[in-house]
Amino acid sequence: MPLEEVKVLDVNSSYLGVHTLTLMENAGRAVAEEVLKAVGPKKRIAIVCGKGNNAGDGFVAARMLRDRCAVRVFPLVPVDELRSEIAQTNFRKVQDLVQPAAEFRPAEFDLIVDAILGVGARPGLPQSFVDAIRTINRSRRPVISIDVPSGWPYEPAVKPKTTVALHAPKEGMDRARCGRIVVADIGIPPEAERFVGPGEFLYYPPPAAQSHKGDNGRLLVIAGGPFTGAPALVGLGALRMGADLSVLAVPEAIRPIVAGFSPNLIVHPLPGDHFRADHLPLLRPLLEAADAVAIGPGLGLAAETQEAVRTFVKHATKPLVIDADALKAIGTRTALLKGRRGVLTPHHGEAKALLGRPLPVREANQIAALSTLAKRTGFTVLLKGAVDVITDGAHVKWNRTGNAGMTVGGTGDVLTGVVGALLAKGVGPYNAARIGAFANGYAGDLAFEERSWGLVATDVLETLPAVLRRFT
Repeated sequence: MPLEEVKVLDVNSSYLGVHTLTLMENAGRAVAEEVLKAVGPKKRIAIVCGKGNNAGDGFVAARMLRDRCAVRVFPLVPVDELRSEIAQTNFRKVQDLVQPAAEFRPAEFDLIVDAILGVGARPGLPQSFVDAIRTINRSRRPVISIDVPSGWPYEPAVKPKTTVALHAPKEGMDRARCGRIVVADIGIPPEAERFVGPGEFLYYPPPAAQSHKGDNGRLLVIAGGPFTGAPALVGLGALRMGADLSVLAVPEAIRPIVAGFSPNLIVHPLPGDHFRADHLPLLRPLLEAADAVAIGPGLGLAAETQEAVRTFVKHATKPLVIDADALKAIGTRTALLKGRRGVLTPHHGEAKALLGRPLPVREANQIAALSTLAKRTGFTVLLKGAVDVITDGAHVKWNRTGNAGMTVGGTGDVLTGVVGALLAKGVGPYNAARIGAFANGYAGDLAFEERSWGLVATDVLETLPAVLRRFT
């Protein structure tokens, strides 16, 4: 399991009703059981703790062992520096077992539990942590690390005899650096791994305090022609998802209408009433300034437009979100996407056009078809439906936010803007699709609470900031 996904799972588990407190309790119990298997009862156990939830797991293990072993807890930081209230709560339950870190003498113990650092360690640890890791390694005492050896995958890192991996082994773990790896089920619900949730927002990049206009994403939207609302919904969806700038390239004939939707949109005219190949040179300066491109909504199906889309996509260098009429223009010519990157956002009919056949009915076969499409193109596929499917060919997740009221026209255009904004902010395609699907659907659910079956796409736009406020 990639290290970043561990925190995603933790947040999604809490969202599903399995609180971090429960996960920590289960983790500590699993570690205590492994200690007893290793050395038996009535032994002297030292538990060395850092300041994150890994330390909290260590405090729980101490509580579980206190009646069967002689346990001492050595925190490397004061209680007020523990990062979470849950860790602080568990610390207070074992305060009578605590000794100052300076008094840690490994030779006095039969086994050491390493609860200093969990996943996400970075080079440049505090000196007290480095000293503790080196002291443990010099001790020649058996060591059990919680989840991963502290400091791993960098140096210095604890060299344990056993690592109790919580939920699943982490990507890159091996016996040489982690000792015997024991996987402990700590109660993470399967749905937390299967479905996207608030945890995906850990990949959302919040603006830096000193950032300037344009630093947080510039999206170029190539859309519109026969339809005027679609480009505006895409552009506004991007802004509501936190992009700094939405630049819309639309046919000159509809520019006044599109610009009239909002003064927040920057609208550039392209001669005529539909997108054509001779517009491509005019797009170059806009492309140079853009961080990502959204193309397709409202373009129409004129032969000239479809050819222009294919030519544009074939030579694109920026991340793309491809939707609606642009998907139809590509159809089975998916070789055009080779070497490009981004997200395809088809509904079932558009997926049929890309695959050259209807999607299979059985879920396993459907996933196989979408994964093959993702591998063949190098694009993440976000299949829109009652339950969205997201795959990059190697991984797959589902999204169940959203409601039947979102069959109204325009909500897919908002999603295109949301995903485009995330790509423009530097989020990778797979994570952009995951966050985008959840955020758009959740915004739709908030809107439905207020508007019921009268929900329209602009209601989803208006609730997107509430989603960001809640989950970032």
